[in-house]
Amino acid sequence: MTDASPRTLGRSGIEVSALGLGCWAIGGPWTFNGTPAGWSAVDDDESLRAIRRGLDLGVTFVDTAANYGAGHSERLLGRALRGRRDEVVVATKFGYDVDEARREVTAYDGTETDGDVAKRLPADVERSLDRLGTDRLDVYLLHVGGLNLDRAFEAREVLEALVGQGKIRTYGWSTDLVDPVRAFSDAPHCGVVEQELSVLYPADDLLAVCDALDLGSIVRAPLGMGLLTGKFGPASSFAPDDVRHGANWHPGFRDGRPTPEWLGRLAAIREVLTSDGRTLAQGALAWIWARSPRTVPIPGFKTVAQVEENCGALARGPLRPEQLAEIDGILGR
Repeated sequence: MTDASPRTLGRSGIEVSALGLGCWAIGGPWTFNGTPAGWSAVDDDESLRAIRRGLDLGVTFVDTAANYGAGHSERLLGRALRGRRDEVVVATKFGYDVDEARREVTAYDGTETDGDVAKRLPADVERSLDRLGTDRLDVYLLHVGGLNLDRAFEAREVLEALVGQGKIRTYGWSTDLVDPVRAFSDAPHCGVVEQELSVLYPADDLLAVCDALDLGSIVRAPLGMGLLTGKFGPASSFAPDDVRHGANWHPGFRDGRPTPEWLGRLAAIREVLTSDGRTLAQGALAWIWARSPRTVPIPGFKTVAQVEENCGALARGPLRPEQLAEIDGILGR
């Protein structure tokens, strides 16, 4: 494959560009259960220009969430897509209380595992439709990664009904938990999973589930929350209102700085990723496309320049099999 051809989102049959736009960062500052969860300050006008530039460069898939900016990302995306809605497959997510005025997001019922998501789902759908200025959601994702499976099954019943009503086309779960994905996805209109995947976070088990169940793999954090762009070093730090400031849950960060482990591993494979004229970010995206034809990475952005660089990966396409093997050899896996 000499280019990154359009891909199908699993058994949903929905075709999208091989690259999507991830709209977390453009939500601006917000808190999740009281903790900063945004990417510091943003310029809304630049965000709008960046989205539209991505569409002009061939992107047909955008991913957002009610959480991002506590509704602000959805509203921005709705503005950007006015007059162009039919050009784009839109994914968004649900599962939390969103206070737009306060820019606060909280867990339903005060719990990350047992909130009654199904009861709130009909209202969640309508709020997202309103913010996005659309009459349907192409992809609707459960955003509570550790939700109790029984609660997830309750939500799935509502999601199937929403497909029947024409309000959503397909749905899935944004989680990295393999067995829950396998169980949840055993339903007629569940067509995708949203998972973390990158050259330093290979997630083989979950990709195998996607193959077994014919699911599309929407890939979040394909650039390691920015670390795989090569722009950060051991002394780099992040603003207090940047999610990476406290992202100790991510293997690439510790105490507000990039980890030596990830920086060292990235340095070791830099030459392979930047082969054939690619930037480091473009090489990281090329690895994902080569890893599985089901994958659709959704790198985040704040600027037009970032979107242009990411879209530049499309023309160069996936890494070659021997390059994948070389990376695995260097990383000892």
